[in-house]
Amino acid sequence: MTRQPDKKALTVRLSRHRCGRFKPCMKSLAAFLALAIAGTTSVSAARADEASPKSLLKAMSDYLGAQKAMSFDYDVNLELVSKQQQKIALVSSGTMTLDRPDKLHLTRTGGFANVEMVFDGKTLTLLGKNTNLYTQIEAPGTIDQLEDVLRNKYHRPVPGADMLISDPYKELMPEVNDAKDLGSGVIHGVECDHLAFRTKEVDWQIWIAQGARPYPCRYVITSKKVTGWPQYTLDIWAWKTGAEVVADSFKLAIPAGAKKLTPDEVPELNELPSHFTVKGAK
Repeated sequence: MTRQPDKKALTVRLSRHRCGRFKPCMKSLAAFLALAIAGTTSVSAARADEASPKSLLKAMSDYLGAQKAMSFDYDVNLELVSKQQQKIALVSSGTMTLDRPDKLHLTRTGGFANVEMVFDGKTLTLLGKNTNLYTQIEAPGTIDQLEDVLRNKYHRPVPGADMLISDPYKELMPEVNDAKDLGSGVIHGVECDHLAFRTKEVDWQIWIAQGARPYPCRYVITSKKVTGWPQYTLDIWAWKTGAEVVADSFKLAIPAGAKKLTPDEVPELNELPSHFTVKGAK
């Protein structure tokens, strides 16, 4: 059930932030961050020359492409910037199950949407559970081909689609003009290699699990050409491959009374909820 913001709770939080005792805490936090940044800058610069970030990314790509079956849970944080220059975060969570070359099952749940998507190699079915609306797209082929159709024809890329295709390296690297190895980081308790890449229009970072299973744990894309530098963060966890993956029928039952619409008419399939508007829209 969609839940509306608690205005009373918001008022309480704002009044606490106006308390004068809060200011010293902010100064202490700023000092702590300054020390942390100063202490890590030289380490990051040193690690940038120790290993090739492109080689680490290629190893991840090869590992992902070799997996016939895989599944994971994910969290998404989409940060947008309003006309008033306020940064707003929209968050959602979901699950993903994949069976190459042509089976995919995805769920996404947030404050504004409850969506399920299934691809069986012939037809893509998308159901908005809150609105009881659904759509179907005829797209026979592989997961790679489906990703192209959704991105280029319908402008609805699958969350983390770059990590689902058979050769992520080939998709990600052509426009990269700068690459860095920033050392280690820990995501959901997993030690990762932290890599940073730049293109003309976006900066992106990726944290790749160290060890025999170099899967992506976090993927961050920052848009440099948009005011406020909006950012998309995908966290991946509960990673499973092969026999670990729970069997899936890759079938989606349409509820009784559900109404079929075109993809553009199902509001829950949009990343932005209905009360958000794109700058310049009327």
